[in-house]
Amino acid sequence: MRKIVCSLVILINSVYLFAQWKPVGGRIMTEWAAKIDVENVLPEYPRPIMERADWINLNGLWNYAISPVGQAMPQSYDGRILVPFAVESSLSGVGKSLGEKNELWYQRQFSVPSKWKGHRILLHFGAVDWKADVWVNKVKVGQHTGGFTPFSFDITPALLNGENELIVKVWDPTDKGPQPRGKQVGKPGSIWYTPVSGIWQTVWLEPVPIRSIVNVKTTPDIDRNKLTVEVMTDHQMLSDKLEVKVLEGKQLVAVGSSVNGIPVEIAMPSDVKWWSPDSPFLYDMEICLYSENKLIDKVKSYTAMRKYSTKRDKNGIVRLQLNNKDLFQFGLLDQGWWPDGLYTAPSDEALVYDIQKTKDFGYNMIRKHIKVEPARWYTYCDRLGVIVWQDMPSGDKNPEWQNRKYFEGTEFKRSAESEAIYRKEWKEIIDCLYSYPCIGTWVPFNEAWGQFKTPEIAEWTKQYDPSRLVNPASGGNHYTCGDMLDLHNYPGPEMYLYDAQRATVLGEYGGIGLVLKEHLWEPNRNWGYVQFSTSKEATDEYLKYANMLKDMIARGFSAAVYTQTTDVEIEVNGLMTYDRKVIKLDEQNLKRVNTEICESLK
Repeated sequence: MRKIVCSLVILINSVYLFAQWKPVGGRIMTEWAAKIDVENVLPEYPRPIMERADWINLNGLWNYAISPVGQAMPQSYDGRILVPFAVESSLSGVGKSLGEKNELWYQRQFSVPSKWKGHRILLHFGAVDWKADVWVNKVKVGQHTGGFTPFSFDITPALLNGENELIVKVWDPTDKGPQPRGKQVGKPGSIWYTPVSGIWQTVWLEPVPIRSIVNVKTTPDIDRNKLTVEVMTDHQMLSDKLEVKVLEGKQLVAVGSSVNGIPVEIAMPSDVKWWSPDSPFLYDMEICLYSENKLIDKVKSYTAMRKYSTKRDKNGIVRLQLNNKDLFQFGLLDQGWWPDGLYTAPSDEALVYDIQKTKDFGYNMIRKHIKVEPARWYTYCDRLGVIVWQDMPSGDKNPEWQNRKYFEGTEFKRSAESEAIYRKEWKEIIDCLYSYPCIGTWVPFNEAWGQFKTPEIAEWTKQYDPSRLVNPASGGNHYTCGDMLDLHNYPGPEMYLYDAQRATVLGEYGGIGLVLKEHLWEPNRNWGYVQFSTSKEATDEYLKYANMLKDMIARGFSAAVYTQTTDVEIEVNGLMTYDRKVIKLDEQNLKRVNTEICESLK
């Protein structure tokens, strides 16, 4: 009888929660959207690169309110919102535009387990777009700007016994401000998409010791067979000892330690395994912080031994190299948008799906296009073996675009505020993504969108992270800086410029459109660079471009990026529909020719 009563209570609560939330908007959805459990939303550990055992997920139904900028904290709320889906998205259950004249308020209660007593409690946000102010029990605990990077606050002094109240206020000007925003605009159309405001990645609590590890930065060196691990701690004391163990499964393969706050240098074994798309081998790591020979903190991480570089081949062409061998990097332009969650995939299964299909299609690279993904996305690229070109999300206004020659116009001059925002957010993006082995290239600018001080930004990026390549301006404006010259051409590939001192790459081409009426974001509006009426026609066009590209590799192209992974809003030029329910082109034919291209320099 007791079991029956408990089951009835669970059923009633589930029905009540579902009644408080449902997707809105009436547009197409992915199959994963129907599987969402409001009591268990994105339950996976959100930071695999630095993992602790104990944590609490705060995703789920929160209260929300939208009010004009500058008003006091609301006394009542407009309804319920499903965190972490942006307020404009279907899966938020709200589906409302925010705009620069309004602020979005979130509120919920939470409790801290009694077993966490004696620890400091950190409140983590995966990402909030764009400016977030946070209160716990009406005590302000912090503020953060930047829509693409994680942040956290120590909320211990603000906590009460029992129930605690968490309030978050968000302001997001979208395209009315100079901040990095990627493809978000107030009036979507063509290649520009719906705004994303507010919380869009997991919110979570974590207990940590009084002194703890706050970040781990790993740098492999295959030439010297060495791994350097920089461990950042708070309240660092020079007497603290850091120890890093490198493991293959449960077997210890290397260990190193340091004191005085210096990086840990680890000599790797002679039979070390290298990471590549063909063999994406990862080593596990255990990182320990000791004080007076007592273990005070421990995190799990992982790393890989690999090297990204360039080198001139026997024909004098500068090639991209992985692990000191020429590799033609061929990938998809990946926007990372979802019809139901916008920036946020509806589930972890959905998040990995696009990456796995990219591998299935025969590519070895993804260009993450002017968006930054949640940490788990990069971990899946690490595990599956996909090289990532990471774009900086664009923002501010656009200067003149001269994509078919080296730039000779007037360079865009940002305001001091705009430039400071760019530099802050670009550094934060590099910092939070540095240790992911998959990332091979940083891309500060795309097609002159917000482009400024290109040689200076490219040089800073290379100095800040010399372990990766820098693609200074994908598609122009072109300057003689960085590691590569990146051309864009639609629909077919074309080499209209060539740089004998850097790698020459085709950063975007393709855009072959195919309309499938039951899978459209807007039934009466769609757009592509070139459109066909059948899968066979679109596939044949793809194969024609692929054969053209193969000829150009011998002439000097060292990488290429096809547009794009999926349809996005009214764009219909994806290999898959926006709802991920149909693969539009012939997968086997694509895999065959794509594999040939990836292996063309081996």
